[in-house]
Amino acid sequence: MSLMKSSNPAFGENVWGKASYATSAPMTLQGTINKTLISLLLVVASAAYTWNTYMQGGNVSMIMGVGFIGGFILSMVTIFKNEWAHITVPAYALFEGAAIGGLSALFEVKFPGLPMQATALTFGTLFVMLFAYKQGLIKATEKFRAVIMASMGAIMTVYIISMIMSFFGSYSFLQGNSLMSIVFSLVVTAVAALSLILDFDTIEKGVRNNAPKQFEWMGAFGLLVTLIWLYIEMLKLLSKISSKD
Repeated sequence: MSLMKSSNPAFGENVWGKASYATSAPMTLQGTINKTLISLLLVVASAAYTWNTYMQGGNVSMIMGVGFIGGFILSMVTIFKNEWAHITVPAYALFEGAAIGGLSALFEVKFPGLPMQATALTFGTLFVMLFAYKQGLIKATEKFRAVIMASMGAIMTVYIISMIMSFFGSYSFLQGNSLMSIVFSLVVTAVAALSLILDFDTIEKGVRNNAPKQFEWMGAFGLLVTLIWLYIEMLKLLSKISSKD
């Protein structure tokens, strides 16, 4: 049975659409929540280690590099081998936590208190989006889904063009704290926040359609991917605004 499409690759039809829904041990909402909390705790623990290492004068560049690369590899493995999710998702959380812990420490040194603000806004956004979804204030309609996916495509295109420009030494409007740069970051942050609606909807449909138990880890993974993306975008947006003052 095919679930609706999502802009989050962890919730893609190629993953959830291939699930066998005839199972004696289906996923549950509570199980997904528990695994999401476990994953978040692993992210926090790993991030705290990298943060403390940097604050004590250690060099975290290698840790951050390994964290981001390892996290990317594990995300690909999780998407294509979701039966391994109970192993790869906790490992992904540890790798990504190590990476964003170092990144947060770098921002803390330059903008004291900013990572804490970004964390509060990220979780605040999560709860606001969850409330809006449960109350039916924002519905994951086909039109809404299409807009988010199109926005994701446009954002990726801009990032790719910016990266290519940097190879030739050209300045991209994504850099710096110009008004255009801030507006773009604000749009990306909004798209990341609204993507949570699609994540909630996919998880709910998975539970309703008796997706396999292993998909509790996939649901946790999908939420984790979006939350990490949202947090990083919050960091970037707040730093641009702070540097403009």
